[in-house]
Amino acid sequence: MSYQMYEMAHLALMPARLVSDATCAWFKNPLNPASYTPFGRNLAASAELFERMTRRYGKPVFGFTQTTVEGREVAVQEETVWQRPFCRLVRFRRDGLEGRLPQAKLLIVAPMSGHYATLLRGTAEAFLPFYDVYITDWSDARMVPQAAGRFDLDDYIDDLMAMCRALGERSPATPVHTLGVCQPAVPLLAAVARMEAERDPLAPASMTLMGGPIDTRRAPTAVNKLAQERGTEWFRENCLRTVPLPYPGAGRSVYPGFLQLSGFMAMNMDRHVTAHTDMFNYLVQGDGDSAEKHREFYDEYLAVMDLTAEFYMQTIETVFVRQSLAKGEMTHRGAPVDPGAIRNVGLLTIEGERDDISGLGQTEAAQDLCANIPAAMKRHHVQMGVGHYGVFNGSRFRAGVVPLIVDFTRGIDARRAPDRLAG
Repeated sequence: MSYQMYEMAHLALMPARLVSDATCAWFKNPLNPASYTPFGRNLAASAELFERMTRRYGKPVFGFTQTTVEGREVAVQEETVWQRPFCRLVRFRRDGLEGRLPQAKLLIVAPMSGHYATLLRGTAEAFLPFYDVYITDWSDARMVPQAAGRFDLDDYIDDLMAMCRALGERSPATPVHTLGVCQPAVPLLAAVARMEAERDPLAPASMTLMGGPIDTRRAPTAVNKLAQERGTEWFRENCLRTVPLPYPGAGRSVYPGFLQLSGFMAMNMDRHVTAHTDMFNYLVQGDGDSAEKHREFYDEYLAVMDLTAEFYMQTIETVFVRQSLAKGEMTHRGAPVDPGAIRNVGLLTIEGERDDISGLGQTEAAQDLCANIPAAMKRHHVQMGVGHYGVFNGSRFRAGVVPLIVDFTRGIDARRAPDRLAG
């Protein structure tokens, strides 16, 4: 389906969505006697589901207002501290802690794989009590004018190195730790390897890689097998589209978010059908809490962004088809990406036992590639009972993974403290 056809289909459904909105509002109105009847509740539920299944979901917000630090509630405010056309670096500033309680900085590198950075809202929120938290907020390619230029995997790595340097210079006394979730595991490892190869003093203190495709030859999943079977040219011919007017990025070649979303949903279609059936039943039964949880999840899950064609294709070829990093063949701006150059940056790799996107062993491969990191600065962990999303969100993440990361980074800081004092 072309981008233009997708837009036309969405516009064609607008009158039907307006009718469904009005129907839902009327049959949910407590002043309408029919809203208390089985017929009225069924009609209202059907109208809401239709509207939700045909709408375009906008970019969600993080929405943090407060957190608890050392038993005290503090307000949280969002601020942009660094920006380029395809990314802004967001800091969650905790009021009243500036200069009083210096904590290590945590740079969360969100995936640029179709969903917005807000997909990691729960991830960021869980770390707010322990770190000065920053997150990469990648731009929707259809909203970036062509005048801003291209954006590929090399540019992505450039941005990560620039952010590490900016944070290191921001407050030199506090260390910078990085966390790459899923797709960013490869470019984050590459960025750190290049900084270490260049002996950059602003290289981060540690990197935590979670559920990332470092070596997709290990325990290949359906996603990995598809890339191998189809090859690079199939994706070029079937997955790239041109952004239409009136978007600011009109004319830019992209991998549309709606294609990525259809792929995500096709992998677990039975779960999504069951979830929407349950949502219908919640609405009919008046189970507001369960219905609201469904809305919150799908408001996030169905909000998608476009990726530039060059970034998408370079990632497909480098990571999934050629496995360049794992084979020692990856380059950045013509320079080799050598994980063996990393000697002073701690490495923590985390995988989910039931991950069906990045199979067991794919992230752990970084441990072998980073052979020159001292054993005391490396650790691997498999979180039992969770799939891909459970690695970075949910109750098991908060109970098992967050304390592990906090403990690991504090250990790295303690190890590096004598060096900082000596310097």
